[in-house]
Amino acid sequence: MTQTLDSDLRTTAGALAMDNLRAQIEGMLRDATARRLPARSESGLIELILLRGHLLGRVSDYEWATALAEQLAVETPDDGNAHLALARTRATLHRFRDALAELEEATRLGGDPREVDGERAVVLQAVGRYDEALAIFISADDLRSDFTSLGNLATVHADRGDTATAEELFAASRERYRGVSPIPVAQLDFKRAHMWIAAGNLGRARAWLESAVRRLPAYAPAVGHLAEVEAALGETDSAIARLLPLATTSDDPDYAAQLAHIFDGRHEREESRYWRNVAAARYDELVERHVEAFADHAAEFWLDAGDLKRALPLAVKNFEVRPTGRAANLVARATR
Repeated sequence: MTQTLDSDLRTTAGALAMDNLRAQIEGMLRDATARRLPARSESGLIELILLRGHLLGRVSDYEWATALAEQLAVETPDDGNAHLALARTRATLHRFRDALAELEEATRLGGDPREVDGERAVVLQAVGRYDEALAIFISADDLRSDFTSLGNLATVHADRGDTATAEELFAASRERYRGVSPIPVAQLDFKRAHMWIAAGNLGRARAWLESAVRRLPAYAPAVGHLAEVEAALGETDSAIARLLPLATTSDDPDYAAQLAHIFDGRHEREESRYWRNVAAARYDELVERHVEAFADHAAEFWLDAGDLKRALPLAVKNFEVRPTGRAANLVARATR
């Protein structure tokens, strides 16, 4: 079954894609349990679990993937694929120094240079080392002819604030998509929208978020950011309707925090207090376990709540983890 979500691209239905992802994970997990998966295939299972965690806003999937990667590295310490998988889980939880160390080990053990370099570029980009990340992406053999390579270049230029170049690259990447799964295209559209949110162009951001959500309705970060844009445009009823299911099914506290902010702006104090308490409890729990990954959003949450004392150490920690311009701005806001 296919559905035309844009005039230029046809992909399978989002629900079918998510069903296929679930079936892939379950099938590979059965093989892994029966010890029928080599390290390379098991690292593929870990990557799929990380992908599902991102798409559905499941911190529990990130933690599960991390546990599997740690076990794989213990069981096959001389396999570069195991260390590449561990690096990916470390990067997902913003343990970037550890991720780079695991990538060095993967290289030493003969890991695929293309995969290792690609992951290294992602980590360097995350910590604001944009020139180094760009150099790695530019060195790709299929530069300017591949959906993934062009998308990678687009995101680096977006992070550098060069929206004109990034927009051209996003468009070129999209034109080169030859798959049928909606997931990669929805992810690309989400990244494009994220750039326009950062640039303050909510109209363009909304268009690409709506595209991502039409193509993949279960894509939690896209739904959450679309709600954020709608709320900023005064469409709070629609924003609340999108966020309530996420806040009750996802273990990521961002959606509860968004609801608290929106209800506060509507002077619905009881609802705001309820969701703020939900978010606060969950942030405290996650910061205790994964401070690097949640310091930034937790700092934003406490800033919104007016608690600078709790926000500042989290903002400082976030800047230590990834010294980007955005992280520096967060510290500045917490010290006013």
